[in-house]
Amino acid sequence: MSSTSLIPQGTMVKRVAVILAGCGVYDGTEINEACSVLVHLSRAGAEVKMFAPDAEQMHVVNHCEGKPQTEKRNVLQESARIARGNVTDLAKLDVAAFDVLIIPGGFGVAKNLSDWATKGKDFSVKSEVEKVIKGFHKAGKPIAMCCISPVLAAKVLPGCEVTVGHDCESEKWPYAGTAKALGELGCKHVCKNVTEAHVDKKNKLVTTSAFMCNAPIHEVYDGLGVMVTEVLKL
Repeated sequence: MSSTSLIPQGTMVKRVAVILAGCGVYDGTEINEACSVLVHLSRAGAEVKMFAPDAEQMHVVNHCEGKPQTEKRNVLQESARIARGNVTDLAKLDVAAFDVLIIPGGFGVAKNLSDWATKGKDFSVKSEVEKVIKGFHKAGKPIAMCCISPVLAAKVLPGCEVTVGHDCESEKWPYAGTAKALGELGCKHVCKNVTEAHVDKKNKLVTTSAFMCNAPIHEVYDGLGVMVTEVLKL
């Protein structure tokens, strides 16, 4: 039975654009997050198209050692590893052709879609990424972001509400300091557990912490499922 056969008759198929930032947690898109999002979208019968910037990565990390390498890689080409080759240059994304935008996390968001990794709260979002986010928001189309990617919304959509999990650092929440930084950007941070998502109804923005939490992978997967379900409802 196909995923679309599970959709009630008369239900409009949602067209979803997913932005990737490379391939790998330390220098691109977090692969488990991206795959989890794609599985949940498939089960919901969504029509998905993936995009990534055709640009050089900030750097390439040896994921065995966690250390930068001297080689250079292209964000679009690396994203194609996750997309099984079916990925399009972000510059060609037409907001009018889609109903929903989703941006998974991973350090590529902070390195290739923005310069959060090097500038913190004084960062800027890459122009083509900012253009897409603003385009969906202006059109009243829902957006979902997970892990570190809500920082993009905090910068581009002033006053929005997001979650990156909890705001007190612990072994379970090693990146909780991000919540304070988001507040300094003028947005409202809402504490949520890893299996939950926050819905900013005013801005049609849904966020969840994913691997901002040191949690079992099935809990991250479940939280992403909630995020996908809620953004498709909007």
